[in-house]
Amino acid sequence: MKLLIAADMEGISGVVHTSHVRSESSEYGRFRSLMTADVNAAVEGAFLGGAEEVVVTDGHWNGLNILIEELDPRVRLNAGLASPYAMLEGLQNGVDAAFFIGYHARMGTIAGVIDHTWASAKVENLWLNGRLAGETALNGAVCGHYGAPVLMVSGDQALAAEASDWIRGVETAVVKRATSRLSAECLPLETARQLIRSTAERAVRRYLQNEAPRPLEIKTPITVAVEFATSAMADSVEIFPGVRRLDGRRVEVVMPNMPAAYFAFRSLVAMA
Repeated sequence: MKLLIAADMEGISGVVHTSHVRSESSEYGRFRSLMTADVNAAVEGAFLGGAEEVVVTDGHWNGLNILIEELDPRVRLNAGLASPYAMLEGLQNGVDAAFFIGYHARMGTIAGVIDHTWASAKVENLWLNGRLAGETALNGAVCGHYGAPVLMVSGDQALAAEASDWIRGVETAVVKRATSRLSAECLPLETARQLIRSTAERAVRRYLQNEAPRPLEIKTPITVAVEFATSAMADSVEIFPGVRRLDGRRVEVVMPNMPAAYFAFRSLVAMA
């Protein structure tokens, strides 16, 4: 079994503030180490559960956050900003399943640590076929296109609820309970890592016993609708082929499959 661990930073154990996840902050360095430790816990659990190969993708910001010198030596790391599949780089090369470690709730969620959808300064809302979606649904549906189910997620309780709403039966490791966008009650770090480890092990065992969640599939063709923060941003993306303006800040485009929808969404955000 080959597993992709897609890692973000806002849902990492102990992270409660934007200063923890931004490179210009004095706090960032130590939270890179905490991110790496959460990923290592997931790696350990995956191998205990029976995974044969694990690939890790650093999906936060510029993809240069995980400390490779502290990373479990049994895995390979996809790092860097410009990879074709971004947060899911490596998926296109063939994997059986995925974990989402350190993920966060979508923009507008009540009591979700650093809630946002892809780019907090640009994206207010994202819809896939009319259903509000965040990064968990977006990335999970791309995994689903390739036949890879999302077996587990880690983050706060809002992320766990969002993931469970989209992916029936997904394992969830709640490492903190958000009390606002920038506060949470956090588990002790070793307790959080043990939770991630045991959840990862159980998730892989369920997969190998044919008890895992089904891959997340979105009916095609796929309508991607995006609400931007300003009308000027919507103005900028109107030249994208196939885009239809819905109102001052919303646009939509119809794509034939989930990878195309993923690339269209990323392109629109980049243009805005």
